[in-house]
Amino acid sequence: MTNANTKQHMETRLHPQPESTSRTTWRYAVAGLSASLVGLGLARFSYTPLIPALIAAKWFSASDVVYLGAANLAGYLAGALAARALATRIGAVHALRAMMLLATLSFFASSTPVSFTWFFAWRFLSGLTGGIIMVLAASVILPHVSAARRGIVGGVIFAGVGLGVAASGTLVPLLLQQGLQQSWYGLGVLSAVLTLTSWWNWPADTKDDAAHAPDHAKHRRASPAVRALLVQYGLNAVALVPHMVFIVDFVARGLGQGIAAGSRYWVLYGLGAILGPLVTGHLGDRSGFGPALRAAFLIEAAAVLLPTVSTAPLSLIVSSVVVGGFTPGIVPLVLGRIHELVPHSTEQQRATWSHATTSFALFQAAAAYGFSWIYAQTGGDYLVLFGLGGGAVVLALAIDLGLALTTRKA
Repeated sequence: MTNANTKQHMETRLHPQPESTSRTTWRYAVAGLSASLVGLGLARFSYTPLIPALIAAKWFSASDVVYLGAANLAGYLAGALAARALATRIGAVHALRAMMLLATLSFFASSTPVSFTWFFAWRFLSGLTGGIIMVLAASVILPHVSAARRGIVGGVIFAGVGLGVAASGTLVPLLLQQGLQQSWYGLGVLSAVLTLTSWWNWPADTKDDAAHAPDHAKHRRASPAVRALLVQYGLNAVALVPHMVFIVDFVARGLGQGIAAGSRYWVLYGLGAILGPLVTGHLGDRSGFGPALRAAFLIEAAAVLLPTVSTAPLSLIVSSVVVGGFTPGIVPLVLGRIHELVPHSTEQQRATWSHATTSFALFQAAAAYGFSWIYAQTGGDYLVLFGLGGGAVVLALAIDLGLALTTRKA
């Protein structure tokens, strides 16, 4: 064996090389896409176009429906906190499969309004599945993908969120023609098909080394830039809540244009979410993730605030597409920025990503409940919510610029 071959053999043993076949890579990508589509795209976002129908059918009051939407975000926070412990206990792939099954079950369980508590519990559990999938899916797949393909495969995984949004915006109105209960059944069947499709496409389950990362990484103090990034990511979550929770109801009831019109904007939101991760990941590769993230905050602020300036169709189209794009599109930017700030420790990178996901979920859940309360107190003033969301991402940008200035002076 030559020296070169010996070196390659040793590197392979120390750092297992990704499986290189295109077929295997895309099988993994399909599994990740299916997971994010079920746990995030459908389990969370399909609820938004159902809100007006739930109110019209008198299943719940308008204020109750909004709080039920916030229950999903609280579940997402719990999932983000529990993901690594669950992966340690049963294995990451087993955890992902279990969460897809639980998300599927939640659709069928939501088909009957047994009580507010019953519905709240299932909305919470559907959010739990999304939080766990968000933390685990990419970390399970990307180590098995060659470095040259990790960007596009990561984009495919997170594009599942946008596909779910677009599917819910097109499928839900069709299902609602058959009835509200049938809509939940239809979403459950779709989720079951996706779960079955992904079942055998995950990488071989191993002990989740990411789950053990905090044992080594927790003793390392995060830099000011990393701590700032966690806060910025959380503020970005606040900025996304008005569109994620309220945009369909804003158009349907707030502007009096009906459910069909609201659903069309939701489809646009989903189309933006499909393209967002691919565009932002490419931008980060080209310009660096720090500058790309700064530009993203600026563009996102303008898009979130746009409905407070104009509710003309063109303004709402631009706002829906751009904010939809950043809903999953911010993820590769933050992941890339973490790798820039923590360049030499895979364990620390994974731990930081887990903390970032938790920060996002915590800020998002707090904003969902806070905005629900504000919505009720203001008699349904949607524009206040868009204004607060825009202010949050402006603050994130200000933190970024302030840290950059402080670093330069130092």
